[in-house]
Amino acid sequence: MSGEGLLSDTFFLTANNAAYQKWRASKLSAYPVEIEDVTVDIDGPFPTVGELRSISQLTEKTNFAIYRLRKPEDGTKGFVRSLGEKLGLADIDDNLCADEDSVTSLQVMDTGRHTGYIPYTSRRLSWHTDGYYNTPEQQVRGVVLHCVRPAAEGGENLLLDHEIAYLQLRDENPDYIKVLMRNNAMTIPPNIENGQQIRGEQTGPVFSIEKTNGHLHMRYSARTRNIVWFDDELTREAVACLNSLLTENNPYVFSYRMQAGEGIISNNVLHNRTSFKDSEQEGQGRLLYRARYFNRVKG
Repeated sequence: MSGEGLLSDTFFLTANNAAYQKWRASKLSAYPVEIEDVTVDIDGPFPTVGELRSISQLTEKTNFAIYRLRKPEDGTKGFVRSLGEKLGLADIDDNLCADEDSVTSLQVMDTGRHTGYIPYTSRRLSWHTDGYYNTPEQQVRGVVLHCVRPAAEGGENLLLDHEIAYLQLRDENPDYIKVLMRNNAMTIPPNIENGQQIRGEQTGPVFSIEKTNGHLHMRYSARTRNIVWFDDELTREAVACLNSLLTENNPYVFSYRMQAGEGIISNNVLHNRTSFKDSEQEGQGRLLYRARYFNRVKG
């Protein structure tokens, strides 16, 4: 089917209510409710075909899965890249603060350009999807986040499937979806470092439909600074409603504190991170590897 055909037929358009109701029932049917329901154990240094299939099936249902290595020491950067490739994640985002191998080491940094970005501090990270500031051509659709060392205290992740957020918003008011699909819904101002612009202003929708496959994509940040929303009452209502869903009181929000050798692979779902306290031992601070991709996990 052509891209135009996918866009006209998709249940993510509010005009297609009958198709949406059918998708909604399927989406909510047997939706996981416990962390163990979305967790896959990987027994060796390389995932088996069965383990990969389990991860893929979970991401088809919930857009994310947690994996757990039997031997945490197997969780190298090479493992992260290999896992992504085996699940169809090939088009990696060599983002601003990534390491030379395009995998980012997320840890507290006291020097360099990293100090200006919250992921490299121990502070709380608000709800967001990765790369919400990227250009339309470089939207992040897949993410592998692997824990090498957890923090001494805190550093918990909360996760919400963006399709569930869409569903809950649409059930509240379909017009919320319409305004959040506008191409001027959310603007991210330019990124300026030392007087130099390193990224231009980015304006686009919160929810969009992939032209090639009909999947739903989301770009979002709950930050109150450096986010400019379209200035009308309905957009303000929609954003307020969305923010009200981003709480542990939402039964579809998963909360998990990764341990060494565990990771999250996702189609860039909504997520946050609580603040944390690092170990006082040198070289034992919280360390995660993150690989971001322009494509989704293979279904």
